[in-house]
Amino acid sequence: MSVLAPVVAPGVVGRVNPVAKLLAALVLAVALLLSIDWVSAGVALALEVLLLPWAGLTARQLLRRTSPLWFAAPLSIVATVLYGRDEGAVLAQFWWISVTEGSVSLAFAIGLRILAVGIPGIVLLATTDPTDLADGLAQVLRLPARFVLGGLAGLRLVGLFADDWRQLALARRARGVADSGGPIGAVRRFGGQAFSLLVLSVRRGSKLATAMEAKGFGSDAPRTWARPSTVGPRDVVLVAIGVAVAAAAITAAVLAGTWEFVLA
Repeated sequence: MSVLAPVVAPGVVGRVNPVAKLLAALVLAVALLLSIDWVSAGVALALEVLLLPWAGLTARQLLRRTSPLWFAAPLSIVATVLYGRDEGAVLAQFWWISVTEGSVSLAFAIGLRILAVGIPGIVLLATTDPTDLADGLAQVLRLPARFVLGGLAGLRLVGLFADDWRQLALARRARGVADSGGPIGAVRRFGGQAFSLLVLSVRRGSKLATAMEAKGFGSDAPRTWARPSTVGPRDVVLVAIGVAVAAAAITAAVLAGTWEFVLA
């Protein structure tokens, strides 16, 4: 629950409109997905690291929030090195698995890209309250209120999944279901507990939908908002920084001759 909850960050980014954070993260992601090369991803990652002190997150908070990336990036590197495209000189051969210069280069490009795309998105959204984001999407981007409020309600329920999973595990253990069967039994128990969580989530979602409909959240009438969401100079600066980092990464890759447009 603490990992999913927004961080009250004292940094500059914590006071930026959530829509500006979302746009900055999207600009970086789109720019880095246009090519798979290590230069653009490395330059973007280096610039992002230099900007992290202004995010307002402590080192512990940063490591906890980005922990999935530190598992995903190495696994992607290893998988691509072993099974990526074979180009250039062969560096190693294990039966049908070959490691070449091309697979190694592609692996590090993908690993750096996972970090360069994931870190700014996680850091920016970690300092964003879901309600503030919903206010920005509805008032700044003019998205439909029904869509925004439905997404906000669903996002609020995500934080309850961990508590529900823990309570289900304790209840099953109290009934003596969770301590037998070996590895096969563990897989079977996991499937049963996951199905129970699915049923519980569907029931809670149905009750929430009915309650929201009864309170008029499904109306097409113009809606008022308790908290205004506006865009100021601080927000424009953050988006400009995102564009500048993306432009610097692309320019460096083009000058280094590693840029390869994925749609070409």
